[in-house]
Amino acid sequence: MAAAVVLLTGCEALEDVDAPAPGAGAAGDGRAVSPLDNPDGTGPGLAPVTGADREEAAALVEKVATKGRGPKTGYARDEFGYAWMDTADGVPLARNGCDTRNDLLKLHGRNVEFRSGSDCVVVAMDLHDPYTGKDIAWKKAKAAEVQIDHVVPLSYSWQMGASRWPESKRRQLANDPLNLLPVEGRANSAKSDSGPAAWLPPNKTIRCAYAVRFAQVAVKYEMPVTTADKEMMLRQCGG
Repeated sequence: MAAAVVLLTGCEALEDVDAPAPGAGAAGDGRAVSPLDNPDGTGPGLAPVTGADREEAAALVEKVATKGRGPKTGYARDEFGYAWMDTADGVPLARNGCDTRNDLLKLHGRNVEFRSGSDCVVVAMDLHDPYTGKDIAWKKAKAAEVQIDHVVPLSYSWQMGASRWPESKRRQLANDPLNLLPVEGRANSAKSDSGPAAWLPPNKTIRCAYAVRFAQVAVKYEMPVTTADKEMMLRQCGG
């Protein structure tokens, strides 16, 4: 995760699941797809999960195994391949001539502008950040304003068993669109390597959808989460 500063966040409101955060929009940009309709992560955005779909969401979270969080010993970002590699086989968008970060910006952004002579390097775009509900007019000159979040943080996955995976599987996790979302940089920094029990998106309308994405990644990679994280994920979807 591209996060240099960990900001303090209030965890006392994590159990609230209905009201949006101040200034947060629930509707998004009209392009966002529910994670239940986006099992491979190649649809744009992260739309709220509402109504009867919350039962399906809770059922998915129930499939996730649990175990205690292990030590961080030996963790390094390079254990998951160099950042934003285009050669992580086994995931969508790999080996298309464009690195993972730019692939994600193109996928989720609107009004995308490219560097002159390139159809890959994004230099400007508009982004609806699902985590905060804010609309961001982003330019590469201020790159840190938008960061690519690993929904299941790489450090978290290391502590939950990825330390014993083959490197090819770790590379997949690090570059899988299912596990990646462009979001506001401050929100990404605030999250750090937290699981859902310690951090949830400030935009409360999106919290069940976030729990679903977290669960989708965990199920796909046969990776457990902590008991506290699973309980919090279920709570967001009414389970």
